[in-house]
Amino acid sequence: MKFLKSAGAALTAPTANPQLLVKPWKVAIIDDEEQVHAVTQMVLRNTKIDEQPLAFLNAHSAADGLRLFQDHPDIALAFIDVVMESDEAGLELIHKIRNQLNNHSTRIVLRTGQPGSSPEETVIRTYDINDYKSKTELTDTKLKTCVYSSIRSYRDILTIETSKRGMQKVIAASDSVLRSQTLYQFGNAILNHTIQLLNIKTAEMYLVSQHVDLFGDAELILLAATGDQVKLNNQWDTEILPADVRTAIEETLEKKESTVTEDIFIGYYHTHEKTQSVLYTRFREPHNSLQDEILKLFAANITLIFQNLYSREHTQETQKELLLILGDAIEQRSKETGAHVRRVALMCELMALKLGQTSEYAETLKYASPLHDIGKIGIPETILHKPGKLTDSEWETMKTHALIGYELLKDSTRTIAKMGARIALSHHEHWDGSGYPKGLKGDAIPLEGRIVAIIDVIDALGSERAYKKPWQENDIIQYVSERSGKHFGLNMFDAALALFEHFREIRTNFPDHTSH
Repeated sequence: MKFLKSAGAALTAPTANPQLLVKPWKVAIIDDEEQVHAVTQMVLRNTKIDEQPLAFLNAHSAADGLRLFQDHPDIALAFIDVVMESDEAGLELIHKIRNQLNNHSTRIVLRTGQPGSSPEETVIRTYDINDYKSKTELTDTKLKTCVYSSIRSYRDILTIETSKRGMQKVIAASDSVLRSQTLYQFGNAILNHTIQLLNIKTAEMYLVSQHVDLFGDAELILLAATGDQVKLNNQWDTEILPADVRTAIEETLEKKESTVTEDIFIGYYHTHEKTQSVLYTRFREPHNSLQDEILKLFAANITLIFQNLYSREHTQETQKELLLILGDAIEQRSKETGAHVRRVALMCELMALKLGQTSEYAETLKYASPLHDIGKIGIPETILHKPGKLTDSEWETMKTHALIGYELLKDSTRTIAKMGARIALSHHEHWDGSGYPKGLKGDAIPLEGRIVAIIDVIDALGSERAYKKPWQENDIIQYVSERSGKHFGLNMFDAALALFEHFREIRTNFPDHTSH
């Protein structure tokens, strides 16, 4: 047998079997006597523990032994001689392994040819070792027995440490999952932490659900996606699915059965009368049956959670869409056509973020802003549709729409409606106190009312109306600038001016449409 005298590359497998793919247990022999290396390897060369062979690492001094541990932190068992380059070289090495390298997993058996030099009780009490043997004491049988017990102990320690790390990941995953604000954030958090816990190397992973509604229409919904090859974009839907992945998912839905190959796992789950789901996973490395089983369990259970969350989120999105439609209806009653309400909603959201508000506040403002003129449903059409200038009396009636809108919404306990009530009441107040209905001044005007006030004017001036053509951008900026400090707060104008390029993009994406 060939022995390597340097600690560097000294990894010698006792059985040269090229077909052997099982990871071996690493056993380090650190001793300055060449004969000890040869005898130890000869006795243990055919030993297997849990069907895994041994692979030997050789070092002939404590210094080389330390480098061995630095290069191989996964050593299962180490036989260390006490006396090498000094009388206590082995003991000093053990101290460094445990304290400098912080390695408390490797099982260490201290061997000595001079038992009296380091008393056994003192050594075991002082140093973190697992056994202390005289070299003459370790016969063939006792050596094998020692290896079996030590490596099994190492195996159990690894299991405990892996479970501990897994629990830490579960706790960390729980935190990020619970912090998820949307269904898609939740789905990706679950997917990412699942593959971490299972130590799966995935190229791509998609969870897709197909739901059939009351009218028999089937909708394919992308619930989560992760992996090296996943191309995510701002439009979160099944369009991001590669053609071959989509085909495989659709075929699975049609066959209603799972498929497992060397590279791909496709799980099929019929979790509800009208809902079926598919988990598509393409691996970068080989996967095992245990990982497949846990993936199946994961997808089956998580899909049930998704169904409940999706139903809730679908209801919320429907409510938000209805608010936009309601805003459009109010505008059309006033004979205003176009996408004014939707533009105002998006522009208000940008303004809130520009002014340093939270994303939650900005999103709430986005869906509450369409309610700013809801009170106009209480204004007679003769006033709303009057082509000429309103009389003083008619103007006073028109002004009541702010209070009417507030009264309609004020009793709601829902956040969007509560903000809508504040906006309806305050979006005609002026910074200098000359507005209505309460003549509020400065910061006494709610921020959401101030934001809607300037955005409503900016977009209205840029829109075509029955009584005017759309204004040029420079004219709008000049108009708003002249009213800063009077109608609008100065910081409102500065924020709006910084966002004009984004406002222009919103107008391009949501242009006015004229009805005939």
